[in-house]
Amino acid sequence: MAEVVIVGLGPVPAKQTQELLGSEFTFVAEPTPQDLLRAGGAIVRAEFYLDKAALESMPKLKIAVRTGVGVDRVDLESATDRSVSIAITPGANTNAVAEGALAMMLSLSKKLSPLTELVRKYQWTSRDGIVPGDLEGSTLGLVGFGRIGSRVAQLAQAFGMRVIAFDPVANVPENLRAESMDVLLSESNILSLHVPLNEKTRNLIAKREIELMPQGSIIINVARGGVVNLGAAHEALNSGKLSGLGLDSFDPEPAVFHECFNHPNVVLTPHVMGLSQRARQQTFAAAAQAIKDFFNQTGSVEIVNQPRGEN
Repeated sequence: MAEVVIVGLGPVPAKQTQELLGSEFTFVAEPTPQDLLRAGGAIVRAEFYLDKAALESMPKLKIAVRTGVGVDRVDLESATDRSVSIAITPGANTNAVAEGALAMMLSLSKKLSPLTELVRKYQWTSRDGIVPGDLEGSTLGLVGFGRIGSRVAQLAQAFGMRVIAFDPVANVPENLRAESMDVLLSESNILSLHVPLNEKTRNLIAKREIELMPQGSIIINVARGGVVNLGAAHEALNSGKLSGLGLDSFDPEPAVFHECFNHPNVVLTPHVMGLSQRARQQTFAAAAQAIKDFFNQTGSVEIVNQPRGEN
């Protein structure tokens, strides 16, 4: 096989990736327009929009591997028309995202932010006014039961939580399966979202859905921005219907300021829960392996489209 140029679209570690790819490939971390013209493959970070123009700038491109599983920032139709395979790296950051969801649950339930402010402002005697909650004995509702959702369930059960889940696509064990979305919402003290963003899931959790939840519930979104209606969530935080909101993903990204960001019972992270030290290493390793397997026609590459035609 002739040497193939692989480009990084978004921050991809040059030395590590070149070592993972091996001598058959030349990796370019900061490609010039000339490098893009030569590129046979690409490793694409989540924040990079692989649109029609980007695809047209790489006429020799055969495969683009997304770090993670989301393809909402990929023009799949244009890629398919240009015979470009779009691959994902499922599983590489599963545990990191699941741990991030649990971290947000703990932070919001234990009221770490307001308690930190209390100590910082020398208001120790006011501590009885802020009572930490418990994960043990509470009900966690999972919307989406793929790799990440099922891992969150395992971690939550270790904390003594009752776990229920709803997913119209994935197989949910009978002992965890909620009869319907409405039933899940009505029983969930904490709601954790693990679904992609599409026409069906945009504003999946809005005013009606929040009203079905128990008083003082918590919502965690480490999936995709746009799944939760922030206006409805902010209103519920102000009324006390929600006692906490954890967001790791936003629509658009970088996040545009929303008034709910200033609420004391909101925890915000800039879409990094899946980018722990170990997860980063595993993700780039998986992306490099997918490139190698694709060009060497060995192993299994998770392709999400069906390319047609010639590019």
